[in-house]
Amino acid sequence: MSLQELLEQHVKATISAKFNASLDSVEFQSTRKEFAGDITVVVFPMLRVVKGNPVVIGETIGSYLVEHVEEVKAFNVVKGFLNIEIVDAYYLQFFNTIKDNDAYGFVKTLNEGATMVEYSSPNTNKPLHLGHVRNVLLGYSVAEILKASGQKVYKTQIINDRGIHICKSMLAWQRFGHGETPDTTGLKGDKLVGNYYVKFDHAYKEQIKGLVESGYTEEDAKKNAPILLEAQEMLRQWEAGDDEVVKLWETMNQWVYDGFDVTYKNIGVDFDAYYYESQTYLLGKEFITEGLKTGVFFKKDDGSVWCDLTEDGLDQKIVLRADGTAVYMTQDIGTAIQRLKDYPDVNGMVYTVGNEQDYHFKVLFLILKKLGFDWAKNLYHLSYGMVDLPSGKMKSREGTVVDADDLITEMADTAEEISKDLGKLEDYSEDEKKTLYKTIGLGALKYYILKVDPKKRILFDPKESIDFQGNTGPFIQYTYARIQSILRKADFDFSKEVSVNLHIKEKELLKQAQLFPEVIQQAAKDYSPALVANFTYELVKLYNSFFQNVSILGADSQEEKIFRVQLSQTVGKTIKNAFSVLGIGVPERM
Repeated sequence: MSLQELLEQHVKATISAKFNASLDSVEFQSTRKEFAGDITVVVFPMLRVVKGNPVVIGETIGSYLVEHVEEVKAFNVVKGFLNIEIVDAYYLQFFNTIKDNDAYGFVKTLNEGATMVEYSSPNTNKPLHLGHVRNVLLGYSVAEILKASGQKVYKTQIINDRGIHICKSMLAWQRFGHGETPDTTGLKGDKLVGNYYVKFDHAYKEQIKGLVESGYTEEDAKKNAPILLEAQEMLRQWEAGDDEVVKLWETMNQWVYDGFDVTYKNIGVDFDAYYYESQTYLLGKEFITEGLKTGVFFKKDDGSVWCDLTEDGLDQKIVLRADGTAVYMTQDIGTAIQRLKDYPDVNGMVYTVGNEQDYHFKVLFLILKKLGFDWAKNLYHLSYGMVDLPSGKMKSREGTVVDADDLITEMADTAEEISKDLGKLEDYSEDEKKTLYKTIGLGALKYYILKVDPKKRILFDPKESIDFQGNTGPFIQYTYARIQSILRKADFDFSKEVSVNLHIKEKELLKQAQLFPEVIQQAAKDYSPALVANFTYELVKLYNSFFQNVSILGADSQEEKIFRVQLSQTVGKTIKNAFSVLGIGVPERM
């Protein structure tokens, strides 16, 4: 039982015994630094059921707690706030239950069923860029947090491997590629294909310009540019199964998949299952045919198929074009159904997709409910804000994106510059240094992105992210490395249980560490790695304050030395566990 649960039980008992009233819940908050106390009960909400002066009510509860609860040693009341002081023995007992637990904060799988988390979900016409990086890091971290909270999780992605954007790259390669391949150019396949997507856009704009000059309106020019019409015809040929088009599609997609695999490995994420739009859209079409029979969908005069959601406060949504070709919604319906066929224990899915698709997912979830799938009520859109750079918004087709691979390299290079300035790696081999620079660089990137609430837009500044001071990944990694240094220097047995009088800095650390399991559960509930990131930063700030104010290896007694080394070790484990669910490594030395 947590401290809050224990106190809530007794506060409710006090209100019942002293005021003959019943409380549904008790509101707690951290005690303000200027007052004595470890935890504060907020009295004001109780006035709804208990009539009287909030100070008197607070004093009545405080007196009862001191008398009946051995963990409570004193209290004070400031206006409507009851500040409670907890005995050292409570914190020491808590500490001794967690100090040898390497998996502190994590729950072994208890929940029935499983959750599937979708992330990345790239198009096969370009390499992964900074926008994808936020998606990948967020989805991977949410999956790891859900696992840590006691859930079974499958990580997946849907690869958008069909559609007009894919045909644009294919057509440009046919026109301008002269047969080049990743092997002949030395380029990663996703980058090579992405280059042709940009080349298509350049050619398309040139043709639009020529048509406008010959008398077309700009709108008509955009629709009638010959290269676009060719790409649309290629898409129709692909859907019709044209051998030559399909073969080119398979070849170029494989180049991209190979490139993606390298990027995923570099960034440190993985998947349990892969789905391909080219396969799942057909299943979507099947269910649309069934839905037409049951009245979920209707057909317009031009042959296009729609779902009428106006009674649900939305609009009419197309699910099949007039020529019978699929739209994104077709594929997403098929993908969701296929996943449940493949993984029958899944009872909920999390879609990690940017907030520009908020409406799309409202529609998708509603259509799946109308099709009669009970599990549709457990679908969640993890909507997140875009990532901007100081230089402005990125555009793939114009080739102004920040490539994910280049970003990872740049972060490692920046970490190398800063680490060399610190000059503490003299006895490291070059390979060890390279590994460390990547750990720091990736840690900086991941932490900077994950510490922000997913819904908020991010302005990503690589140099700011890699600062060794402030709320950054390297600052936390540096503290972890400092703790490992202390453990290496402790030339005595610090495994035994000891009893000490707690310094206020030690108590602050224990109070923060005690929150970790609760933070994991809340982060899982909110799908928010930011809660874990910012908990870790607070823990590290408190540890550094402890480190600066309390002698560890030079403590007055052996018991204090042992306890402080144990406390440092436990803080280190908690940092490591917290960072593991963020996908961030922690170095033994920096």
